[in-house]
Amino acid sequence: MVMDGAEAMETGLKVVSRKSFVQRFFSADYIDVPANAQILKLLSKQGDRQVLFADNVMKLNRSAKLVRRVLIITEVAMYILDSDFYRMRHRFALQAIKKLSLSESNDYFVAVHVPSEYDCLMASPRKQEIVTVLAEAAKSATASDDAIEVNFSKSFEYNMDAEHVREVHLEEVEGGVKSRFLDK
Repeated sequence: MVMDGAEAMETGLKVVSRKSFVQRFFSADYIDVPANAQILKLLSKQGDRQVLFADNVMKLNRSAKLVRRVLIITEVAMYILDSDFYRMRHRFALQAIKKLSLSESNDYFVAVHVPSEYDCLMASPRKQEIVTVLAEAAKSATASDDAIEVNFSKSFEYNMDAEHVREVHLEEVEGGVKSRFLDK
């Protein structure tokens, strides 16, 4: 549900509509954050005031299995929450995000690279919106001209943790995209 300005003001959170570089209009909040007291409490406790994006995503875990998570991007951080109980699984400061990797194929994967911690690989049909919102929010949060690097490739690597690197290969095949994950 998309809120109007009056509803947003009542909750203390501002939900912002975004548009991308191709003039596509985005809804921003696909999970109705203002109606979820647990998420509001978590964001308030962290000091966040503005939800720029919120949706369910699939995150690739260390076992190469997709698990459902909630992704929230605010004016200062990106959150990965448990999708059942909305517990915070991880919080990445926007200033710490240095690069986004996504394939040239028509798939849903995007890797968020955070050199000071670990990287996060997730899948969402709203990948374009996630990339656009993260890039704009990070640029605003750093108050500098440094933009997040956005790489398009048929394959890319991401750090699962401090010691393990996984390579992602995406290839268009008849009827879709074939994905392979190789641990290095």
